[in-house]
Amino acid sequence: MTEEIDAGLVISDRKVAYWHFLIRDPLPFISLLWLILVLVAAFIGPQLLGDEAVKMNLKARNTAPGFDGGWMGILGTDSLGRSMLARLIVATQNTMGIATAATTSAMVFGGIIGVFAGYVGRWPGRVIMQISDIIQSFPSLLLAMIVLYILEPRAFNLVIVLAFTRLPGYIRLARSEVLELRERLFVDAARVLGSSSLMIMYRHIIPMAAPMVITYWTVDVAFVMLSESGLSFLGIGIQSPEITWGLMVANGRNYLEIAWWQAFFPGLLIMLATLSINILANWVRRMNDPLQRWKFEVQK
Repeated sequence: MTEEIDAGLVISDRKVAYWHFLIRDPLPFISLLWLILVLVAAFIGPQLLGDEAVKMNLKARNTAPGFDGGWMGILGTDSLGRSMLARLIVATQNTMGIATAATTSAMVFGGIIGVFAGYVGRWPGRVIMQISDIIQSFPSLLLAMIVLYILEPRAFNLVIVLAFTRLPGYIRLARSEVLELRERLFVDAARVLGSSSLMIMYRHIIPMAAPMVITYWTVDVAFVMLSESGLSFLGIGIQSPEITWGLMVANGRNYLEIAWWQAFFPGLLIMLATLSINILANWVRRMNDPLQRWKFEVQK
C-alpha cells in the first residue's frame, strides 16, 4: 500500500514538473495553446458557424480581408461570397478528425501487430514483417491516390487508406521495442510465476512500449494531415460540400491573382498546425529522454 502511494506521488510530481517546464518554455507552450484552440474549433465550430460557412452572397464574392462585412469578413470571402473565417473554422473538424482517426487506427492495429510479431517471433513474426515491407515499398501518397481513385472519395475511405499506409511504421516501432523488452528480468519473472504470453504482453510489454509509440503518433498526425491536404488538393480527397483546409487550398489556387487569401489562409493553418504538433512532440521526446532532460533541470 505504501509503495502504491509513493508511486502515485512520484507520478503526480512528474506531472507538476512537466507543466512547470512547459510554462517556462515559450515555444512549446504557445504550440500547445494553439493546438487547444484548434481542437476547440473542431468540436464547436460546425455547431456555431455551420450556417455561415455555406451562406452565399454573390455580391460580396472575392471580397478582400477587412471589416467592411463585419467580423465574419475579416479574412475575406471566397468565389461564392462565403465567409473564409467561418469556412476555416468549420473545416477544422474534418481536417483534424481525419488525421486523428487515421493515425489512431494505425497506432492501435499496428501497435498490436508489432507487439505480437516482436514477442512471438519465429515464422509469424517474419511473415508479418515481410508483409509490412511490401506495404512500405509502395509510396504512401501514390497508393492512396490509386485506391481513392477506384473507391468513392469519402471521409471514411480516406481514413482507411491513410491508416493502412501508416501501419508499417507502427508495426516496426512496436516490434523493435518489444524485442528489447522481452529480454528484461521482469518479463522472465512474470513468465516464471506462470503468467501467460497474452497476460505478459498486456500487463508488462504494452505499457512499457506505449510511450515511444505515442510519441511517434504525435508526429504522424502532422504527416497524415499533410497527406490529406495533398490528396484534397489533387481532387481525390474530401469533396464538396464537405470542406477541409486542403480542399480550400485547391479551390483557391484558381484565384491566386485576384483573391490570394482563399489559398493563403488555409495553407497557413496547415503549416501552423503541423509545426505546432512537431514542436510539442519534440519537447515531449526531450522531456522523456534522460540525456536531454537535465537541460530542463538546469534551467529550472
